[in-house]
Parts: sequence; C-alpha cells; structure tokens
Amino acid sequence: MSKSALVLGATGLVGKALVEQLCYDNRYQSVICLVRKPLGKGLFNCPTDKLQPIVVDFTQLEDYQGYFGVSHVYVCLGTTIKQAGSKAAFRKVDFEYVHIAAQLARAQRAESFVWISSVGADAKSKNFYLRVKGELENAIINMSGLENASAVRPSLLLGDRDETRPAEKLGSFFGKLISPLLIGGLSKYKPVKATDVAAQMIRLQVF
Repeated sequence: MSKSALVLGATGLVGKALVEQLCYDNRYQSVICLVRKPLGKGLFNCPTDKLQPIVVDFTQLEDYQGYFGVSHVYVCLGTTIKQAGSKAAFRKVDFEYVHIAAQLARAQRAESFVWISSVGADAKSKNFYLRVKGELENAIINMSGLENASAVRPSLLLGDRDETRPAEKLGSFFGKLISPLLIGGLSKYKPVKATDVAAQMIRLQVF
C-alpha cells in the first residue's frame, strides 16, 4: 500500500536529505512539505511529481491540521539560540512547534511520528539545549494516543549547510579527527552524515 509523508523542516540539513530520499522511495505516493516561504528553484533533486510544498505560518500551525492526515509525519525542525535570538525563541521552534506537530499528528491519526532530538538529551541537564530536547522527548513519548512516536538522537551533523555555523565547522573538523577513538559506549558521539540521519528516520516509520 502506498504511503504519504508530511515533512516539517524540509529546507534544513537533514530535511533536504530526507525529502530527496522520500522522493526516490517507491513506497511513498506523495511528500507534503510545510515551509515558511516558497522553495527556491532546484532546491531538491526530486525526479517525480510527489513533492507538494505548502507555505504556512508556523506560529499558527493548528490552522493546518488537515495536512497531518498522512501515513507518516517527519519533523526536522531545529535552530540555534544564536539564530533564534533568545532562549525563548529557540524553545518556540525546538519544543513548541514540534510538540504541536505531535498533537496534530495524534488528532489526525497519523500512523507514526518521527522527529530529530539530540544525543545527550536529558530533561534534567544543566545544558539548556539538551534540557529542552529532553523535555520534548518526555512530552511526546508520554503523549497518550500518539501512535509509534520515535526520536533520532544524532551527534554533530555532517553536511553542507546553506548558512555558516563556525562553531559547528570547527566541531566537525575535530570530530572527524577523534571519531576513530569513539568506540563502544562513546560511539554515539561520532559525527554523523545528514543523509544517514534521514535514512534512520525512514527506518523508524511503520510500514
């Protein structure tokens, strides 16, 4: 049976890789992307007519509930405190928008829901970023009535971003150097390709 997918955060590093993989996946008949602004020409390498970009206002995400009536919901939303401008603005994107998306997926009876968290996510962490990620995991996993909810927990992401993130570039450089030393329980901290994270998200969905 053909499946339909909804992607939030389609223009980010993992989101772009995910959309392209979904377009090539014969199990999917349609791939709907909720985006903040019209997509640039040639942003995705999608050889089919599966892709359906829909411009929405994420501050009013509830108004687009009908789009969540798909087989699988993928959420790749994420920002940084520097980009967002404040901790409150960061939390709005990385917690509130994702949490609302999970609620809408539940209301529309989506078959499964997968989102991007982070290695080290912990609601009790002293690190604000990891604490928010952990609080979100707890909120979604404990959400009654949401079927087959799963989080991926990548470490530092490898890939070509549109925007410059100097700290991540530096981290990526050193991460690659020490990656061979990260074995056993430390292997989860190895830098990971965005394409691999996207593939893992697809594997977590229920077919």
